[in-house]
Amino acid sequence: MKKDRILFIGFILLIIFISEMIGVQGISIGSIRINVLPLVFAVIIAMIIGMSVFRKGIIKNIYSKENVNFAGKYLIFIMLPLMARYGADVAPKINEILEVGWVFLLQSVGNVGTVLLGLPVALLLGLKRESIGATLGIGREGELAYISEKFTVNSDEGRGVLSIYLVGTLFGAVIFSIIPPILSGLGFDYRALAIGTGLGSASMMTAASTSLIPLYPGAESTITSYAAASQLVTSFMGTYIMVFLSIPLMNFMYKIFKKEKAI
Repeated sequence: MKKDRILFIGFILLIIFISEMIGVQGISIGSIRINVLPLVFAVIIAMIIGMSVFRKGIIKNIYSKENVNFAGKYLIFIMLPLMARYGADVAPKINEILEVGWVFLLQSVGNVGTVLLGLPVALLLGLKRESIGATLGIGREGELAYISEKFTVNSDEGRGVLSIYLVGTLFGAVIFSIIPPILSGLGFDYRALAIGTGLGSASMMTAASTSLIPLYPGAESTITSYAAASQLVTSFMGTYIMVFLSIPLMNFMYKIFKKEKAI
């Protein structure tokens, strides 16, 4: 068991190394540049190697149920350094950010929409307890951490939020690389777009803000600090919005549809 665990951790580090060596790869479509982050490559590599055709011998041991459960149990520790990074990015522009602080708070409330719109659709599509994890928020670090603590990643609710997390990782970064340049071309202020990139997802925020920087090379520090501040506020306030708004709303709606409490 111990040997398999060491092999599993070594395998993870190898995938991280390969993904970082690949780095951020840009794809240009006209005036729009799509940035594919190392995180996306890491997920794709792990998914390909984990396919049944390759899952033999050592690979089978690496993808054992015990290792998968181990990864799910300690996933929370990966989230914590992100918060420290956000704080470091925010600090240089803290006075400027405080002047428009209410804007950051206002955009955080938008995550309630996933419950209002997503939960009924998920239930109509046939999802059961999975719909709770899938629609509690946008399925990023905050929601993943909460569901992991409340139900564990291996529960139905955990599978719901993890599915959305993976889909968001693979496609969210690509989609949000496209949106900011388009909105910029329509006349939106780059500071508003930078704030909008902090929707609670590290990968999406990075992809979206990175796509803005080539359009405004002289405002790189403003874009990165606004994006990081928005991400930090969304992650911080998002927890309270989730606990005091989203969860009560979800319990109310879930009880109407399923006659039982959601969380």
